[in-house]
Amino acid sequence: MIDLHIPPVAVMIIGAVIVPFLPRILRSIFTVLIPAATLAVILVVPTGSDPITLRLMDYTLVLSRIDPLSRIFGIIFAFICTIGGFYAYHLSDRWQQTAALLYAGSAIGVTFAGDYFTLFICWEMMAVASTILIWRAAGEESARAGFRYLLFHVFGGGLLFSGIILQVQGSGSFVITSLAGGHSTGSWLILLGVLVNAAVPPLHAWLTDAYPKATITGAVFLSAFTTKTAVYVLARLFPGWPILLVLGVIMTLYGVIYAILANDIRTILAYHIVSQVGFMVAGVGIGTEMAINGATAHAFSHILYTALLFMGAGAVLQATGKRRLTDLGGLYKKLPVVFWLYLIAAFSISGFPLFNGFISKSMTVAAAGEAHHPWAMLLMNLAAVGTFLSVGLKLPYFTWFGKEPHSDEKVEPLPLTMYFGMGLAAAVCVLHGLFPQLLYRLLPFEVHWNPFTRHHLVEAVQMLTITFIIFWTVRWRWLKPKKAVALDVDWLYRRPASFIRRWTVELVDDLFEGVERFGLKSAHWLTEQVKNPYFWRMAKPGRPVEYTPDKYRPASSQLILTLLGLFVLVMILSLLIRG
Repeated sequence: MIDLHIPPVAVMIIGAVIVPFLPRILRSIFTVLIPAATLAVILVVPTGSDPITLRLMDYTLVLSRIDPLSRIFGIIFAFICTIGGFYAYHLSDRWQQTAALLYAGSAIGVTFAGDYFTLFICWEMMAVASTILIWRAAGEESARAGFRYLLFHVFGGGLLFSGIILQVQGSGSFVITSLAGGHSTGSWLILLGVLVNAAVPPLHAWLTDAYPKATITGAVFLSAFTTKTAVYVLARLFPGWPILLVLGVIMTLYGVIYAILANDIRTILAYHIVSQVGFMVAGVGIGTEMAINGATAHAFSHILYTALLFMGAGAVLQATGKRRLTDLGGLYKKLPVVFWLYLIAAFSISGFPLFNGFISKSMTVAAAGEAHHPWAMLLMNLAAVGTFLSVGLKLPYFTWFGKEPHSDEKVEPLPLTMYFGMGLAAAVCVLHGLFPQLLYRLLPFEVHWNPFTRHHLVEAVQMLTITFIIFWTVRWRWLKPKKAVALDVDWLYRRPASFIRRWTVELVDDLFEGVERFGLKSAHWLTEQVKNPYFWRMAKPGRPVEYTPDKYRPASSQLILTLLGLFVLVMILSLLIRG
């Protein structure tokens, strides 16, 4: 063990600064080595080592603080960034490579931040870096989705910042402490800001709108960091808040319902991020040691299998150029390896025994029963059924099998590094499913939970078997993909967007443009008038004035009238603004 002399985030940020200036092959190598080095730093630093502090005026900033909760999130963030580096190894886009490192580094910075100032700076860096991964898809859809995404995070960041100001004023310190015992205005504003990043409905539309439109490799990074960083902050600040249990259970069902209705394969996965994060939010809301362990373990597992799901969907998109179930089918013979790697992720998210989703999700659900919330336990189990139905059955069936409507189309070969990244993620999903203690020993509290009891195994097998029978019976009648789009809450602001823009932006622009045009024409008229000598000198009756331009060019008077015209223009503008 060694003492930490620099925050782990520093390794990522320094790497993100260096990478853009490297040649293409070195950039790809460094996008793997830098997060791997960060992972090594996190692993060798002992838990509870002295924090790194900085004095700012009358406040103490804790730049890095390591405890079991921050350590496990830091490990998985650095590890998944390493896997993502392998998956994106073939890229030559320095913007994506730099943004991915900055994004992951910012998430790690939030994880180890011990004060609100450091947390907020890293929080906003995440928003900027992740937006780049959406915009680099280079299309009108991506540009618009990225802009909406950024607006949401600016809104959430504003709420967070407002809450931090009130919290610091009340406590007199920037140091982060649990808010479990207080419900002040500042704490509620902080909670709302974090819930935006956690994609809690109705504040979730940024995720399902933007993630499917991001770059192929960028979506892998997006799936890992923003929502799970929010889960970490919730576990740090708000354990045991009852409202989080209610919101979390709603999320589990909401995401599943919309995933079943979706046609775009990455939209299906995006809605399942909402659903799976709901299990974590519910666990934080329960607040017991078992529930916090379950939420943390599920965040760890979720990052692995969701990244693998997006890798599989991205591989299909890269190979075929298609992303809708209605345009896919019959790919098994052409992409069999992608299918089996995807299936490992599908089994994991569905809670199959011997996969990592089973050892984490079952802990969270059981924690709800142990805390005497049977309604939450029942609804979360129902959401688990819907997860297997859509991600474990519908998506792979209609993508790799189905009626093969496009089986003759050419499929582009995939880089070997994409397979390697997927294989590495799949291996860990299976490893933790077989040996859960490898994950459990990293959790913040001592684990007294055995997922492999006869009761839990029988319950899981029964649920999965019944779900499969239902799917196979109704797959072509009720579950066949449709090209229709299911309206979500984003319709409420996207539909009237043109009307609102017309009356709040374009009309104001037209008004100011008209005033500006009037002012310029008035100034021009005054300028022309001052050139006329009759304007300046009274002619004697019966005696005409001789006009000589060089003799009668009243420069000082012209300046005075021009300034007078500008003064009138300023007065008109101020009256309009006040009105």
